[in-house]
Amino acid sequence: MTESPPAPATRRDVPAPPQTPIRVLVVEDDPVAADAHALYVSRMPGFIVVGVAHSRGDATQILKRTPVDLLLLDLYLPDGHGLQLVRSLRSAGHTADVVAVTSARDLAVVREGVSLGVVQYVLKPFTFATLRDRLARYAEFRAAAGEASGQEEVDRALAVLRTPQPVALPKGLAADTLHAITQALRTAGPEGLSAGAAATAVGISRITARRYLEHLVDTGRATRAPRYGQVGRPELHYRWATP
Repeated sequence: MTESPPAPATRRDVPAPPQTPIRVLVVEDDPVAADAHALYVSRMPGFIVVGVAHSRGDATQILKRTPVDLLLLDLYLPDGHGLQLVRSLRSAGHTADVVAVTSARDLAVVREGVSLGVVQYVLKPFTFATLRDRLARYAEFRAAAGEASGQEEVDRALAVLRTPQPVALPKGLAADTLHAITQALRTAGPEGLSAGAAATAVGISRITARRYLEHLVDTGRATRAPRYGQVGRPELHYRWATP
């Protein structure tokens, strides 16, 4: 009896080819922030940091000699705006994508960045979880291949970049209350707020306000420091973190 030939390998039987790491250049003028951003990227599977630049000039030199797929780009550099760097890269035919890591909230700058190939914006200050979400979505978008079957599939591919997953809040915290506390803290100015003042502004208890303020500190969006009065123990004051 002749033995039947083995069935042809299915797609599942064929090992997936190794994924080429996404090569990232971190461009950030603050050395401490640059090291932190590089560390964040290095913790992401499928990404590799190929260089760190502290100025537009440094970035240009690295890009001349090192293949780069993605720039993690601060927009405020000591020798020019980050979008000037992107504009010069496009003029030279460089197709690297850009994730802007910045405190800039000017929507005109955002629109200009999109036209130059900025695929994501991450506003400072941010946590690793925020950057991880953006980079994971960029990797998914980049991995899409083949021909779309129709408009719906095109829309879905683009939505990967534009619709971040909501970050889960610790148990007992509500998004609307966090938003209210955030707004109160941001509008308080450099003097900041105590937990009691924040509670009065939002209409919640002091203990509850402090939980939300501590969450903002833990996620890098606020700072706290003791304020010493004339008598009694010092009172903690919270300030919105500015880069």
